[in-house]
Amino acid sequence: MSADQTIVFAVLAATLAMFVWGRWRYDLVAILALLALLATGVLPFEQAFQGFSHPAVITVAAVLVLSRALQNAGLVDLVVRVLTPLKGKMALQLVAQTVIVAVLSAFMNNVGALALMLPVALRQAYRDGYAPAISLMPLAFGSLLGGLTTLIGTPPNIIVSTFRVRELGEPYGMFAFAPVGGVVALAGIAFVTLVGWRLIPKDRRGSVDPEHVFDVADYVTEVRVATDSALVGNSLTEVEALVDDEEVMVIGIVRDEARRLAPRGYERVQAGDVLVVEGETSGIKALLAASDLTLEEDKAISRADLGNDEVTVQEVIVAPGSSIEGRSPRTAQLRTRYRVNLLAVARHGKRIERRLADVRFQTGDVLLLQGPSERVGELTRDQRLLPLAERDVGVAKPQRLLLTGSLMAGAIAAVMTGLAPAHVAFVAAAAALVLIGVLGRDEPYRAIDWPVIVLLAALIPVGTALELTGGTALLADGVLALTGGLGPVWVLVTLMVVTMLLSDVVNNNATAVLMAPLAIDLAQRLDVALDPLLMAVAIGASCAFLTPIGHQSNTLVLKPGGYRFGDYWRLGLPLEVVIVLVSVPMILLVWPL
Repeated sequence: MSADQTIVFAVLAATLAMFVWGRWRYDLVAILALLALLATGVLPFEQAFQGFSHPAVITVAAVLVLSRALQNAGLVDLVVRVLTPLKGKMALQLVAQTVIVAVLSAFMNNVGALALMLPVALRQAYRDGYAPAISLMPLAFGSLLGGLTTLIGTPPNIIVSTFRVRELGEPYGMFAFAPVGGVVALAGIAFVTLVGWRLIPKDRRGSVDPEHVFDVADYVTEVRVATDSALVGNSLTEVEALVDDEEVMVIGIVRDEARRLAPRGYERVQAGDVLVVEGETSGIKALLAASDLTLEEDKAISRADLGNDEVTVQEVIVAPGSSIEGRSPRTAQLRTRYRVNLLAVARHGKRIERRLADVRFQTGDVLLLQGPSERVGELTRDQRLLPLAERDVGVAKPQRLLLTGSLMAGAIAAVMTGLAPAHVAFVAAAAALVLIGVLGRDEPYRAIDWPVIVLLAALIPVGTALELTGGTALLADGVLALTGGLGPVWVLVTLMVVTMLLSDVVNNNATAVLMAPLAIDLAQRLDVALDPLLMAVAIGASCAFLTPIGHQSNTLVLKPGGYRFGDYWRLGLPLEVVIVLVSVPMILLVWPL
């Protein structure tokens, strides 16, 4: 092994180790790997940042922008309406949701497709009383399987296509992946929806009682202000401040038999008022001990008592990308900015019992809100919260959705007919969507996952260094030695399995960048067609099912589903076996060696 090869492999080993460690962001790790190769002279300076102009990088960025446009056009509303007739039918919902996310993933970023479907799946689970864990992992895996079917379905397909251009002078067509990827996706979806979800541990699949998750009688009560009370004339904010280390909110006032809900904090207490107070039992007791308020005995509070024509009580789901994710009720300014009271939070189908002030919102949390109807609606729109009830979903805009779909179809047609390469066609479509107002002026920049872009741009030159130093040839020698001269078919199987395993711990884009040159070297050594080996890499890189860190889709459902790290391999390992058994014969049939 030469000195340059030693340096490249040492840098790659350190890079992969840091990817697995996960302490530093993967884009920073990729940049450090690139800088290390430049500093040692292994990679020429003029090739340092060529990755940023690479067609694969530009195409991935454009597809991310188009995915955001589809969301803005009202696609989620359309999906909700399609699934509404399946109310109460868990098995059919599971199949329909997974098929829909797979179809969406074929034409938009798979993480974006999952982010769009995740709150819908949570809505269905909470409404029909089954645990979110039953549907979320199959949904995540479905988003990965759907990406196998088209050129733009997943970044590894785009990356593999660019390597084909370099070797054969022609990229893969828009649907060149479909004959193999489509069959694999169908087999995988059938497995996860019919059999696979049953492999998720039973304690994660417990039933949910939607009627009692938010039983307001448990934490809402009424207290009376005596005629001679010392609190007469105080503001509601001052009443709440009587309890320093507990959480109590005044969410209503009963005065002269009239119920005033969601009052403002500066409202003054009057003699004879009955205050509707929300809080844990310990908080209510502390308030009574710190004041001369008296508890209204035998007064049952129902959810209907907390809302009227002007004030709504609504359950909403924290969607992926919500700006309140990771924040507390206070820092999210639910009361100070929106005049909305947070009554309770449910997570994994169970109400959180600890003080709400200590809660940090997570994707998939269900919040019970009370406030003026227009302010709750404003909060829902601003913070990307999805109402749990179908009637609360916003009205879709068919014209905007049709226009967005038409522009995307036009870009696909341009690629298929050879009128424009993928990176040019999809950038043009994205620009058009900004011009017609589907996307705001700054929204394309927010839609792009910049760490992924930096990762790709940095690792492409690293892959080049691996090839220039002969490192790829050494890896090919290792694969051939591992297969022991069993023939090209077993080399293909080994290449796919190794790619799968690497993708389970390393970003799938990085896996594709590193494994595609190996496929090229193996094809040349075995004197076989290149396409079947590249297809093996494409499928392997996108099938990261064993861990929650292998792909962003897996990570996205980890907390909302209440999963543990070890839950993934229970469903993922048999799924990967199914994929190998199905994909290898299909590759050999469609792309003969």
